[in-house]
Amino acid sequence: MNNPVVDIKGLKNYLGGHWVHEDVNLTINRGEIIAIVGGSGSGKTTILRSIIMLQKPTAGDIKVLDVDVQRCSLTEAKLLRQRWGMMFQRSALFSSLSILENVMFPLNEFTNLSDQMQREVALLKIALVGLPIDAAYKSPAELSGGMQKRAACARALALDPELLFLDEPTAGLDPQSAEALDNLIIKLRDNLNLTITLVTHDLDTLWTVTDRVAFLGEGKVLACEPMGQLVQNSNPIIQKYFSGTRGQRFIKQA
Repeated sequence: MNNPVVDIKGLKNYLGGHWVHEDVNLTINRGEIIAIVGGSGSGKTTILRSIIMLQKPTAGDIKVLDVDVQRCSLTEAKLLRQRWGMMFQRSALFSSLSILENVMFPLNEFTNLSDQMQREVALLKIALVGLPIDAAYKSPAELSGGMQKRAACARALALDPELLFLDEPTAGLDPQSAEALDNLIIKLRDNLNLTITLVTHDLDTLWTVTDRVAFLGEGKVLACEPMGQLVQNSNPIIQKYFSGTRGQRFIKQA
């Protein structure tokens, strides 16, 4: 039986003088890894921003963990924000803080833990994402791109969230680092009972990590299916998206 944790109905977003979303309907079930894909300008990241209350939609309804994110009180919103974690595109780490201080930041903002306890929790999260402990005391600029992504993931996990949102988690990484991050995503879902939603263009990630993939086009979700079904979908927009050489290579290997 499906257990939805995110329920989007009739979502509309009017940005930059045009409709980015006209009628987005999407349900994300507990425990699944779902990706959001689509062509440039289809509003993939905008959906994430709408879900986590960084952007107020023009119209429509969004419920997260049975809370209406557009009509909840400030107190409800604060409590809800503690139940999800967000890894932003290009990591968005605070450059003036160490990795340890970055991961401690949400703990300092949302909890009453002592400084010592915050440090211990942050170090645990840093180890959880596969970073060496000495990385905790370095600045983001001293880490490789893959290590920065892991650090951003550790910060997103700081409050023991139920939901994890990832915006282009493997973008800019070499193949080995990208594969390692894909494996980490699966491990985190399985070990921490997370529900994970990610935006990505990475075909390896789509085939390897996801349970379902939501394809955006024409201002709505054209299909939400496992990758094996999605690449066979007869919708011409979906067919065109996967018709390139790389897309066809993956389909033949599947």
